[in-house]
Amino acid sequence: MADDVEECRAALKRCPPGHSDRSSSLDNLADSLRDRFMQLGDPSDLDESIELYRAALLLRPPGHSDRSESLNNLAVSLGDRFTQRGDPSDIDESIELHRAALLLRPPGHSDRSESLNNLAVSLAGRFAQRGIPSDLDESIELDRAALLLRPPGHSDRSESLNNLAVSLGDRFTQRSDPPDIDESIELHRAALLLRPPGHSNRSSSLNNLAVSLAGRFTQQGILSDLDESIELHRAALLLRPPGHSDRSESLNNLAAGLGDRFTQRGIPSDLDERIELHRAALLLCPSGHSDRSESLSSLAVSLGDRFTQRGDPSDIDERIELHRAVLLLRPPGHSDRSSSLNILAVSLGDRFTQRGDLSDLDESIELDRAALLLRPPGHSDRSESLNNLAVSLGDRFTQQGVPSDIDESIELHRAALLLRPPGHSDRSSSLNNLAVSLAGRFTQQGVLSDLDESIELRRAALLLRPPGHSDRSESLNDLAVSLGDRFTQRGIPSDLHERIELNQAALLLRPPGHSDRSESLNNLAVSLGDRFTQRGDLSDLDESIELHRAALLLRPPGHSDRSDTLDNLAASLGDRFTQRGIPSDLDESIELHRAALLLHNLAASLGDRFTQRGIPSDIDESIELLRAALLLRPPGHSYRSLSLNNLAASFGDRFMQRGIPSDLDERIELHRAALLLRPPGHSNRSESLNNLAVSLGDRFTQRGIPSDLDESIELHRAAVLLLPPGHSDRSLSLNNLAAGLRARFTQRGDPYDLDESIELHRAALLLRPPGHSDRSQSLHNLASSLAGRFKQRGIPSDLDETFSLFSQLSQISHAVSRKDLAAAKSWVTSAEETNHGSALVAYQTALKFLDQHVALLSSSSRHFDIVSMATASLAVDAFSCSIRNGALATAVELVEQGRAVFWTQLARFRTTLDELSAAHHAGAALAEEFKQLSFRLRNAFDQSTEDQSPQIRQVSMEWDDVVSRIRMLPDFSRFLLPPLFSDLRKAAGEGPVIIVNASQYSCDALIVLSDRDPVHVPIDITQTEVSDLSTEFQSLSKEFGSFDTQHKLVRILRKLWHDIVDPVVQALGAPNIHPGSHIWWCPTAEFTLLPLHAAGLYEKKRDSLPHIYISSYTPTLATLVRARQQVSRDASPQYFVAIGQGNPDGGKPLQCVAPELAVVAQRLTPIVSSFTSLEDSDATVKAAVDVLNHNQWLHLACHGMPNRKKPFESSFAMRDGPLMIKDIIRSDWQNPEFAFLSACHTTVGDEKSPDESIHLAAAMQFSGFRSVIGSMWSVDDEVAQEVVSAFYGNLVDGSGRLDCTRAAMALHKAVKKLRRNNVSLEQQIVFVHIGV
Repeated sequence: MADDVEECRAALKRCPPGHSDRSSSLDNLADSLRDRFMQLGDPSDLDESIELYRAALLLRPPGHSDRSESLNNLAVSLGDRFTQRGDPSDIDESIELHRAALLLRPPGHSDRSESLNNLAVSLAGRFAQRGIPSDLDESIELDRAALLLRPPGHSDRSESLNNLAVSLGDRFTQRSDPPDIDESIELHRAALLLRPPGHSNRSSSLNNLAVSLAGRFTQQGILSDLDESIELHRAALLLRPPGHSDRSESLNNLAAGLGDRFTQRGIPSDLDERIELHRAALLLCPSGHSDRSESLSSLAVSLGDRFTQRGDPSDIDERIELHRAVLLLRPPGHSDRSSSLNILAVSLGDRFTQRGDLSDLDESIELDRAALLLRPPGHSDRSESLNNLAVSLGDRFTQQGVPSDIDESIELHRAALLLRPPGHSDRSSSLNNLAVSLAGRFTQQGVLSDLDESIELRRAALLLRPPGHSDRSESLNDLAVSLGDRFTQRGIPSDLHERIELNQAALLLRPPGHSDRSESLNNLAVSLGDRFTQRGDLSDLDESIELHRAALLLRPPGHSDRSDTLDNLAASLGDRFTQRGIPSDLDESIELHRAALLLHNLAASLGDRFTQRGIPSDIDESIELLRAALLLRPPGHSYRSLSLNNLAASFGDRFMQRGIPSDLDERIELHRAALLLRPPGHSNRSESLNNLAVSLGDRFTQRGIPSDLDESIELHRAAVLLLPPGHSDRSLSLNNLAAGLRARFTQRGDPYDLDESIELHRAALLLRPPGHSDRSQSLHNLASSLAGRFKQRGIPSDLDETFSLFSQLSQISHAVSRKDLAAAKSWVTSAEETNHGSALVAYQTALKFLDQHVALLSSSSRHFDIVSMATASLAVDAFSCSIRNGALATAVELVEQGRAVFWTQLARFRTTLDELSAAHHAGAALAEEFKQLSFRLRNAFDQSTEDQSPQIRQVSMEWDDVVSRIRMLPDFSRFLLPPLFSDLRKAAGEGPVIIVNASQYSCDALIVLSDRDPVHVPIDITQTEVSDLSTEFQSLSKEFGSFDTQHKLVRILRKLWHDIVDPVVQALGAPNIHPGSHIWWCPTAEFTLLPLHAAGLYEKKRDSLPHIYISSYTPTLATLVRARQQVSRDASPQYFVAIGQGNPDGGKPLQCVAPELAVVAQRLTPIVSSFTSLEDSDATVKAAVDVLNHNQWLHLACHGMPNRKKPFESSFAMRDGPLMIKDIIRSDWQNPEFAFLSACHTTVGDEKSPDESIHLAAAMQFSGFRSVIGSMWSVDDEVAQEVVSAFYGNLVDGSGRLDCTRAAMALHKAVKKLRRNNVSLEQQIVFVHIGV
């Protein structure tokens, strides 16, 4: 080669300027230098070659016969130099020279096809640099023209077929138009036919056809194209045996095909073979070889892919070392140095992602900066370098949260976008990357304009990726994510709707087997979960869970995104638990969070379980996890403020449970720290202001420090300013500020605070129109504030407005929450205090709300505290108000509505829903729908925040709808409605029922009769006196059997007679209720704890109640009505069980149990159809519950264990432990008739909620027993035996069968016998009868 060049130089010297052959000699020397450059790659050879071609061209002016040849030669050399160095001026000049040559080779010229071909090649080269579509289009048209000039049989036809095919392939790569790639493949096939086995270019054609098939596979995913491509590359390789100059190219191309197939099918052997092929190619490129750097690079890329699959650190380390070796072969000045800097930077970035070593990321950024310096303005790859440096800075921002990194990243992406104008093949990628960086800055700094711009950029990127484009699914996905972020910020429903549609479209483009299918399943699942949160449609939540499960199957152990999917599925199951209360959903959620090891979310789930079950360890663990999470988000981390906020919230929860002052203090300090990280302009600043304000308000409530309240108010003011009209949280913020001002007025009495509070409450009310779930709270707050101002200033208009606002509560039609109930109770209080005429309507509204609210609660003891807190004195005060207004029938309806609410609701659900399920095929579905909606609504109320208002409204409407549909069924028109007086009076069918009521406003008795109006009996005693008398009696009853208590007992019974019972007895004479008749007492409030049945003077020849009437009790009229409706079937068999436990677990032995059971057996065995006795070791909790499934008559002799603090844990002592009220509630016994509870304290309930009647006897009655005998205090063993013997002798009717309606009379006669035997007074009156 060197000899050729020197010979040509010598020849040129022999042709000085002016010599006729000088232009030819110049051409020859240029050709030799160009050939040497092609062989050795010395740039100076190419530069000299170009200058010689220029000199030759000058000697061949227009008209010279060889001018077109010179134009062509110079153009080709400039094209070569452009390929080496990327200088745009070279390719521009090359094209103009080829155009000039073509003009000199008109149609018919023998070299015209060559010129068409060469111009086409140059235009294709310029397209590759600048991406101008017109260059590629012109190149293709020129290739077509050249092909026409090379018909079948022409020696260069296969070359033209090949060139046109290559250009069409390039256009396909840019525009993804399927006809281009299809034509390219057919042209390559035609070229291959012209290059049969043995043809020198056959291996090239095999290679090119293989490349085009791989391109079509990339777009259309047809695996047969990829398989054929690989086989063609294998065939090409066989034609390039060891020693062939293109063997390394074939090794590399076959390796690339195997890499693509590995990506599709995941066959490890394809990836391993690919790496071995690249290693073989590298051996063919020893040190000094011009392609060594390229070979090193290809092997490095393959190792990177294997690292991505298997995570073997040695692969990423070798990859980086190979790229470092490449860089050494491309020293400063090398045309590919910038490319090597770039790819080494990418590799270091990948290693950083795996190991988190910040030095790798920092080095990556410095390499990207160095690459950018080598790609100055005008360089064809400058936009790529701008993009890569921007991406790396974005990654460092994600790690360290340094604002300058994300700002620089954004500016670099903007610069890259300017270099990728409309029509550029990478424009869509640049639009997308800039969008990602803006979204990242929005996440940290909360500037909404960044998010809006991000969305518009993603829309623009999507337009550039039409249906069929390989990146369309990615663009659909990214735009969906940004719309989701904006929905979270602004709550615009259209953003959420569009997000779901985009996610669904992306999923369709990622069918089973697609590598990104799991991502699309996950994103659609998250979007549906968000829509569920907004609208409350459970089908969205169910679909979300199924999609998350499908995504999890595609992310097996070891998958990089498995923890995210575990976490998302866990969160969705947690949401479903909140809705439906299925414990397994919550437990599975917690286990998934543990598996995911995402501290924040595991902490959140434990917090939810704490809220549900109150397990202290859950909230403690939640706090520790949140502390650990905070350590992982050090100062500067973009999510630190979120961590601070979450940890503060958990401390707030624990403070609410345990009241530890330090928890409240730490909560405040954490909220302060979060606020500092959300400066003015941050999208979440208002949330932090509000949280800190609320926490300070709580501390003021605890400790009364004025500065806490002042600061809280100022923070609430600042929050309101950040929530402009139209913002969903504005009404809440106005309300909070108003509440703070009202609290300060209460403390300091400044009238301006109260006036401002009122105006703020007015503004909040305007934002909560009729139908808004928090409207009642706003009506309540404004009315209460106006009532407070009326008390202070006495302005009549304030009072009028107060009751005008309260009266709007009666118009609320949706399912109610505790807030609605609290508002109605406040109306009641205000009306009573001012003697306002709306008082009775207020009580009716409050009790209606109570009834509706209780209907949402599950019938579990867990909700008893909610019920008892809500009822308080509401029913007894409503009764008093009705009496004072002369509305006696209303008094009965209201007192029934608000007493024994727990039992009433339990019975309502047990009977009505069971009847509904049994009565209609549609009824079962309606019953299930009602239960689910009640659960969802309860949870929505429990977790109510302003942003949940739409969900509450939606579920309320669904709940109202299902109730309406149930009421349309026959016999269910009064479903969930309280009973009317016309139904309640049926309780008096066998004798009058006397309601004895104690209210703070008056004490009254009301005699309910079945056939006439109720009779009112005023009682001359106050509620305080009744309460004192009750307390005195409860204390005395604890001394029965220990001291001589007769004198004190008689004094209490005389007072009961004088103040309460005697006036009633006198009134009973008017409707001709004759002595010896059966009457029922229905006491309320403190009266429930007094022995009304035993009231009397206890003097010789002076009356007492037991001498006049037979007394029974009923907790409510409705329970007595139900018991009367359960008529016994005369001919049915009577199954009786006697359960006795004289040796209970951990209790004192009872010697009398066995003799007592023997007496019962002796009396009843001859009478009943079946008599079963369960004693001692057989009398376990399970055995007792089971035996009652087969027996309708029960005698129970054991210890009764009242629990006044936790009434649902009151129990009967069995051999293996307690049979508790809550166990009895859960039982579903068939047609029970009668229970004799021969145990102590079986009618003793909760002292704080006497109206709820939570005691053992009531539990038996509400479980279905029509008639129950119980005891009010401790029973003497011998007395019990004596009563039992006498009692059962009188329970048999004339036909020789047991009759439970004779129970009261039988007990009356048994007690009469005790009196004759001089038994102590407290033992004579200890037993009471409840029911029919």
